[in-house]
Amino acid sequence: MRTAERLYASRGFADVSIRQIGEAAGQRNKSAVQYHFTGRDELIKAILAEHAAATERHRFAMMSPLGDLAELSLPDQIRCIVLPRIEHHIELGSPSWYGRFLAQVVVEPALREYALEAHLNTPSLRRLYDAIHARQGRGRDPVRGARREAMIRQLVVHMTAELESELAREQPAAGVAAGAWRRLGADLITATCGLIGAMDAEEAASG
Repeated sequence: MRTAERLYASRGFADVSIRQIGEAAGQRNKSAVQYHFTGRDELIKAILAEHAAATERHRFAMMSPLGDLAELSLPDQIRCIVLPRIEHHIELGSPSWYGRFLAQVVVEPALREYALEAHLNTPSLRRLYDAIHARQGRGRDPVRGARREAMIRQLVVHMTAELESELAREQPAAGVAAGAWRRLGADLITATCGLIGAMDAEEAASG
């Protein structure tokens, strides 16, 4: 799985075969990957599920003492979305490949739904989105809402991929890398809140 993640992150999906993954992982049996996974898509789902579960542990620990999520401010709700992902990236160390792997997944139409399913179906994230939707109220334009969530998702995914690539290239000390991740987390929260606020204001003004 780690070898597949690295190869997909660095080369994309079209240029990596199941056989190449097995060879790069040092497997003499050419069918080793198929033995564990029925094919490429099942392998990708397994990688996504593993990272989603790790992020869920961070988010559950963060959210457990917070009480009613609907009563949180918007910045606090966004922190609960962004910061567990940041902590997971710190936990992975450097070099890591997950950020760049996920960036490859979300631009592949045939694979994007796997990522959405793996992350959005975690219990804590479902609770957060329910709280945010309740805060926004009924009668909102669902098309604009979906577009807003897609914009936020693209922002978070591609900025984390960019920082992961930078850290892999520069190989700073662990403390320096952790500081860079947490600064990105703070910037993503600010940017996300600004995006939501601007789109909400425009929607309210247009009636």
